[in-house]
Amino acid sequence: MFGMNISTTSAQLSPSFYSSSCPNVLFTIQNAVLNAISNEPRMGASLLRLHFHDCFGCDASILLDDTSSFTGEKTAGPNANSVRGYDIIDTIKAQVEALCPKTVSCADILAVAARDSVAAMGGRPWIVQLGRRDAKTASKNDANTNLPPATLSLSGLITSFTNKGFTTKEMVILSGSHSIGQARYTIFRSRIHNETNIDAPFVTLRKTNCPTSGNDNNLAPLDATPIIFDNTYYKNLVSKKGLLHSDQELFNGGSTDAQVTAYSNDNPTFLTDFVVAMVKMGDLSPLTEELYTLPLIGCDASILLDDTSSFTGEKTAGPNANSVRGFDVIDTIKTQVEALCAKTVSCADILAVAARDSVAALGRRDAKTARMSDANSNLPAATLGLSGLITSFSNKGFTTKEMVILSDKCIKLRQQNIYFYMSLKEQCTTFRSRIHNETNIDAPFATSLKTSCPTSGNDNNLSLLDVTLIIFDNTYYKNLVSKKGLLHSDQELFNGGSTDAQVTTYSNDNPTFLTDFAVAMIKMGNLSPLTGSNGEIRTNCRKLN
Repeated sequence: MFGMNISTTSAQLSPSFYSSSCPNVLFTIQNAVLNAISNEPRMGASLLRLHFHDCFGCDASILLDDTSSFTGEKTAGPNANSVRGYDIIDTIKAQVEALCPKTVSCADILAVAARDSVAAMGGRPWIVQLGRRDAKTASKNDANTNLPPATLSLSGLITSFTNKGFTTKEMVILSGSHSIGQARYTIFRSRIHNETNIDAPFVTLRKTNCPTSGNDNNLAPLDATPIIFDNTYYKNLVSKKGLLHSDQELFNGGSTDAQVTAYSNDNPTFLTDFVVAMVKMGDLSPLTEELYTLPLIGCDASILLDDTSSFTGEKTAGPNANSVRGFDVIDTIKTQVEALCAKTVSCADILAVAARDSVAALGRRDAKTARMSDANSNLPAATLGLSGLITSFSNKGFTTKEMVILSDKCIKLRQQNIYFYMSLKEQCTTFRSRIHNETNIDAPFATSLKTSCPTSGNDNNLSLLDVTLIIFDNTYYKNLVSKKGLLHSDQELFNGGSTDAQVTTYSNDNPTFLTDFAVAMIKMGNLSPLTGSNGEIRTNCRKLN
């Protein structure tokens, strides 16, 4: 409910929470959302607002009808005749219950539906942490007290969001949810008839249909592109065309003017920042379980094999031990695939598809042995210099350019209507020497890492390879230019050598990086695959048939 603040309980959440208990739930929710928006484009904004109004708690308390023991939140001032979409959530819940009875919470459905609504209307998707539980009560009083009304001043907005753990910047970002949707005349009548910090032609237009009295339930768009999620909202504020009083307060000679101006000129940055803020809005703490990328060198799924009496597998090889994870996820996928098509799809193809950013060629066979020595000798170590990296990748047929491309390891994929998260972290032991001994490193960056990674101890503590947790982008290269590469081998790509120019190019050109990465990943997936009678199709990825 609204009395809850952001807490460590979110650490129990996981994007794969329903992967076994209800594997088709995300697909089901997405289809329902797309159908609803297709029937009524305004519904996308309504579902986002529904999540927002629930999410000073994120427990689906907003969905509860009144009972004899409590008065629910639907009739609270900020919600009555404003929040809608309850019937869509009811429809989705009925479909999900038919799939997986008593498994998926209403709170999770709200969170996923909001994400899919934003994505459907032009915004960027984000990874939704799952596993919430639904509230057993609701509080109209909490809703009235905690939800920020449209009459708030800038200081009131800042206080309202600060009380829930949000910064002023995050408040401005989340206000961007008004990029889509409409508002009733009663919400903005006072602004257009009484305020002066408003564009005159805009006022005239709105007064035409919103007189000083009457027509209370008529609607007007919150910005000029009400069914497209973009930065037009901020452009309108700069032009004094904010529909609500609280909106225009963000650009009215106060401390948030500069941020509004920045977003009005930079749609990509707004979309990226909105994703991060929405993750926090969903009461999500840092992920507690990551799906780590499994190396594709060889592309024969040998890395999945457990040790046997005849060979020592690759899982305990230096570059893999205590680093590569996700074996259990591949096991789950393999079990599901075997149930569909027994002895048909190889573990190697499952690995490739799970890691792809573009469609990979299929038809691989699985190795009948594993090679710990090959893993130790072939996988590039984090201690390599630039020449060593070039040689390591060259030995596998990659150019220096492809080596630089593939060095960005933070992969976030959207595949087959299901969102996957693969954020590679590194253990303290991997970067300790760099942060304590090397000089080509940003001083504040090194200091921040030394706190959790001292000169000894805390060996298994983790740090992210770049700072964008959710968006697959070129931040990795921007970090290198700023001398914030986490690993020695990363910073070697930008350290006065032959690859500096390429790193600089990618740091300034995200589209080119994304295009080149897709091409390089296809090549990575086609490295020496076993096909036909060479190898086998394992029924259990950990064991030979």
